[in-house]
This record gives sequence, structure tokens and C-alpha cells, in this order.
Amino acid sequence: MYRYDLTTDKEALYDITDQVAEAVKKSGVKEGICVVYCPHTTAAITINENADEWVAKDVIFATKTAFPKLPQFQHDEGNSDGHVKSSVFGVSETLIIDNGKLVLGTWQNIYFAEFDPPRRRNFYVKIIEG
Repeated sequence: MYRYDLTTDKEALYDITDQVAEAVKKSGVKEGICVVYCPHTTAAITINENADEWVAKDVIFATKTAFPKLPQFQHDEGNSDGHVKSSVFGVSETLIIDNGKLVLGTWQNIYFAEFDPPRRRNFYVKIIEG
């Protein structure tokens, strides 16, 4: 298993594709699966378009619009919207490894979704041969 650390400064999608691809390469696994996992309750892992940076910004705009901070939330820390967003997105993605490389669509990258910045975060990559 590989652990990667990152520091976030804003609510955004952070591209982690290179780190995940690095873990696959280091593992030496040619055929299998790769699980990317986020151990945080106000963050998530997602796959989305990589060609136009506005897609990631639009995703964050849409989540802020769909799940705004509301005074009716009861959670003491004031970040209930981040918890909801994390639950909707999910904390992991599973990818196929074929011929030693991640199988991603032409326009796909892997993103760490931050919903409660600023934070010191980490994510894990588990490679399973098979």
C-alpha cells in the first residue's frame, strides 16, 4: 500500500493521477486492480475530465450550489456540507490495471475532492494483482 500526503487550500478537485500511476509503476503489477482511498469524512475520490480545467471548477460550483452551507445544519464544526458532499461522491475509486498501466478514458483523470479546506490530507493506493 502507498500513502500520499497533500495540503489543500481551497475547495477544489486536486489531480492525483500522476501519484496513482507512480504507485502502479512501483508495484510492478502488470494485471490487476488499483484502489484509491480517502480516509477523510469531508473529502472524496472521483474520476472526471482532464482536458478542460473548467470541468473541475464547474463540479465544485455545482456541489456548492446543490449542497450549500446552511444555518439549519446541527453539526458543531460547521462543515456538514462537506460531509454530505463526501458521502455523495464516495471515498474511493477502483481502477483496472492492464499491461502495467491504469485504464482511464481519453479525457479521464483521478481527483482528490476537497470539501472542507484548508486541510492536511492523505490518500492511499492499494494495488491488487490478479
